[in-house]
Amino acid sequence: MPKCERGPIIGETIVTSHHSIELSLEPTQELIPLPPSLWWLLLPLGLLAAAVAALSVDLPLARWCLQGRCPQPLPSLVQLAEPFGNGMGVLLIALVIYQLDPGRRWALPRVLCCALLAGLAADGIKLLVVRVRPHEFDLASLAHNVWTTFGGWFPLTSAQSAGQSFPSAHTATAVGFALALGWLYPKGRWLFPLLAGLVACQRINEGAHYLSDTLCGAAVGSSVALLLLRFSPVARWFARWEGRWGTGANEGFRVQDTGSGSCAEG
Repeated sequence: MPKCERGPIIGETIVTSHHSIELSLEPTQELIPLPPSLWWLLLPLGLLAAAVAALSVDLPLARWCLQGRCPQPLPSLVQLAEPFGNGMGVLLIALVIYQLDPGRRWALPRVLCCALLAGLAADGIKLLVVRVRPHEFDLASLAHNVWTTFGGWFPLTSAQSAGQSFPSAHTATAVGFALALGWLYPKGRWLFPLLAGLVACQRINEGAHYLSDTLCGAAVGSSVALLLLRFSPVARWFARWEGRWGTGANEGFRVQDTGSGSCAEG
């Protein structure tokens, strides 16, 4: 049997010293193309429009939630979804994917960036404008309107947590994570946004954010995810890098010997 030495990879063909060996990749799940660009662009724009409309119900909804009027078991259900929107929960889920789905490890850097950078972007916006959180605001006073929940511009860190309601970083993280997971696991593309929606509901029910905060957070998360998945040079860089890593790391490929000898790939 001729000795096989790994040479350079050309497309899906490995050139050896004796043979040309073709790699037939058999991924565990086929990735589907993203919808047309226009529909993706409408997503963050639609969320921003919804956030503007939600300003009219921000105070009544926050008052209703903080009075404990949300019927059980909804508060318990949304509380269980909260880890989907925080950094530690995202890292734990990524660890599970790494361990249980080796054929998709190549995608984890992009998935993590979609989630964590979305949260960081929302945190950055918090430093630009003050908005008092519902549980810190006097919701009982009829003299207040929704605009009095907003404060000055460019507080940076002086507003502290109580004045950092806008936008919801939990929701931004959850939406960025949901879109990335839906790209990676198309069969769950309806399940992951549902989890992100439950995270938003949890933030509202806890009095941490207003409805408009969560919708703006969702717009931030979707914008970051779309930039990393489709609409930027970074997305193309990720695609090239994943192509190299995915081909080398995929454990499901089959080797076909196109020469006269045979060679087994371990």
